[in-house]
Amino acid sequence: MAIMIKTSQEIEKMRISGKALRKVHSAIAPHVVAGASTMDLEEIAIAKIAELGAIPAFKGYHGYPAALCTSVNDEVVHGIPNVKRILKDGDILSIDCGVIIDGFYADAAVTYPIGHVAPRTARLLEITQLSLEKAIEQCQVGGRLGDISAAVQQLCEAEGFGVVREFVGHGIGRAMHEDPQVPNFGPAGKGPGLKAGMVLAIEPMINAGRPEVRVLKDGWTAITVDGSYSAHFEHTVAITKDGPQVLTL
Repeated sequence: MAIMIKTSQEIEKMRISGKALRKVHSAIAPHVVAGASTMDLEEIAIAKIAELGAIPAFKGYHGYPAALCTSVNDEVVHGIPNVKRILKDGDILSIDCGVIIDGFYADAAVTYPIGHVAPRTARLLEITQLSLEKAIEQCQVGGRLGDISAAVQQLCEAEGFGVVREFVGHGIGRAMHEDPQVPNFGPAGKGPGLKAGMVLAIEPMINAGRPEVRVLKDGWTAITVDGSYSAHFEHTVAITKDGPQVLTL
C-alpha cells in the first residue's frame, strides 16, 4: 500500500475543494424536507457544483449516474436520486457528495432527520456524528490507523448499534479513493502509522440494528439486511503536525 503524503500546498488546494463541497451541502440542506424528492436535491447539487466551477466527483465514477448519493432509512450508502423517492416525516436521509477542483477531491456526507424521528433514530444520528468527531480526534501524527477505527467501533457498539464492515473510509487526494482504507472497526494501536500530510475521508456508516448489508439489483444501493435504519457522516481530514484539520467544514 502506497499512502500518498500531501504537501502543504496540496492540502491548501484540497481545502478549496472542501470549502466548495461544504457550500454544496449548505445549498441542499434547507430543501431536505418532507415532500421533496431525492431528485430535487440532486438538481440543486448539480446547479451549485456548476456555479462553483467544480466537477461532481461521483457522476460517472464506475458508471454511477448522479452527483449525490441519497440513501433513505435502511439504505446505508449509494442510494441513487429518484424523482419518485419522496421524503416523509420520520425518514432519515444520508446525502453523500464529492467535488473536484483543480484536480483535487473532497468528499463529505451528512444524515438528516426529516421532521420528527423516533428517539432511537435520533440517537443513531447523534452517536454516528459523535463517532466521526471521536475518529477525527485520533488523527494525530504518531498514532495508528487503527486508533481511528477503534474510536468509531467502541462508541457505536457501546450504544448497541451495528458497525458496517463492507464499506470503509479511504485516503483521498488527486483520486477519490487512495490508500489506505479506513475501516470503522478494529483494534487501536494497529495499522499504518499516521504521518503529517496524510488526508483521509473518514466516514462512519452505522446501523440501528445488525451490521450486515446487501446491495440491491441496481448494483449500487446498499441496504441493511434486517431493515434497520442506517446513518452516515463523513469529513475529509488532513493530518498535520498541529493536529487534524477538517477540510470539509
